[in-house]
Amino acid sequence: MNAKEKIHPKLAKYCADAVNSFNDISDERKIILNDLASYTLNSIKSQEVVNLNFICTHNSRRSHMAQLWAAAAAEYYGIKSIQSFSGGTEATAFNKNAIDAMERAGFQITMTHKGNNPIYEAMYSKNSETHKMWSKKFDDSLNPSENFAAVMVCSDADENCPFILGATRISMPFDDPKEFDGTPIESAKYDERCFQIATEILYVMNQVKMTP
Repeated sequence: MNAKEKIHPKLAKYCADAVNSFNDISDERKIILNDLASYTLNSIKSQEVVNLNFICTHNSRRSHMAQLWAAAAAEYYGIKSIQSFSGGTEATAFNKNAIDAMERAGFQITMTHKGNNPIYEAMYSKNSETHKMWSKKFDDSLNPSENFAAVMVCSDADENCPFILGATRISMPFDDPKEFDGTPIESAKYDERCFQIATEILYVMNQVKMTP
């Protein structure tokens, strides 16, 4: 069984659709994505584990989505050395609308602990490690503190986090679907952002896989 066949079937189809959308990524955006691909490839060539910490303001939407997509995209392309994390400049909670969008994409996400900041377990294949997801600050003790990429997925966090110790900083912002909360197009906008994040992170991992 190859790497792509290990992914949950619904998620694998979603990934294939995202891969088919690579040509929709603008040349300007590809320059940004190639920065992350170069960092990842150089770390692999140095025989290092590649630690990617995706950071937004509240660690509630885009950073969690990017964390899970990085793990799934690495599995999709059979890249074994990727470890993905997420954090915020403050902690809130993993947003339910973001969770719903990820489930619609094919991730299996289960709440394991209730509360103001619930804990979830997410999986993208039967054999994948379980990703425990909850909102935390970017410098939480469970996140890497050295030799990692701080991938800033929102411009607000990028502006308000002027320095992150031990990190290679990469700015890769996505528009926040939060602005559509409570509107008739809420679900559609979360799905749109989920698909964009999936497409762009799969593009990054494809660049890594295809480079000799």
